[in-house]
Amino acid sequence: MYLSKVQLDWKDTRNPYDWHRALWRLFPEQPEEKRAFLFRVEQQRPGQGALILLQSPTAPYPYDAATRVIAEPKRLDLSAMTEGLSLRFRLMANVIKTIRDSEDTERPIRVPLIKEEQQLEWLRRKLADSAVIEAVTITPNTPLFFRRKGQAGKLATITFDGRLRVFDPDGFQRLMESGVGAAKSFGCGLLSVARGA
Repeated sequence: MYLSKVQLDWKDTRNPYDWHRALWRLFPEQPEEKRAFLFRVEQQRPGQGALILLQSPTAPYPYDAATRVIAEPKRLDLSAMTEGLSLRFRLMANVIKTIRDSEDTERPIRVPLIKEEQQLEWLRRKLADSAVIEAVTITPNTPLFFRRKGQAGKLATITFDGRLRVFDPDGFQRLMESGVGAAKSFGCGLLSVARGA
């Protein structure tokens, strides 16, 4: 597993729907139907593009005309995790629940969880098989507005920052590799961790 810092050109950051497509260019050898990377937008400025944190099973190709790896990819050794390990974490997530449309009960609708208690419970459920939350701060993010196939959309995200304790290292490693929750193509789901206070 590799962690890389990537700079996206401004033209690829205006519509959040294009982020994932731009990052694909760093993996020219991989078939498009198999998304194996996770990412999070760390910083975005109008006219300047975006700084991306990218996690991938293989090192990204270092350069594309509009997408550049700006620091040497760092190899992550997830096998070094042990039971009882305490880690700092950050997760940007699309915290949702699925309900049924009252007019069309076959059609599921995703709605954001607004209350902080619901958001914390969502995170606890996602981590329940491998880690326990020791402390967490929840920060709402500016909604993401996007266009896809001529349709406008809006995505509500929040950022969890905190500390957790791992009790199932193998399960936690799988969670880090697969990501947490929905909207991964919009930069959600990357669970980044670090040791220390």
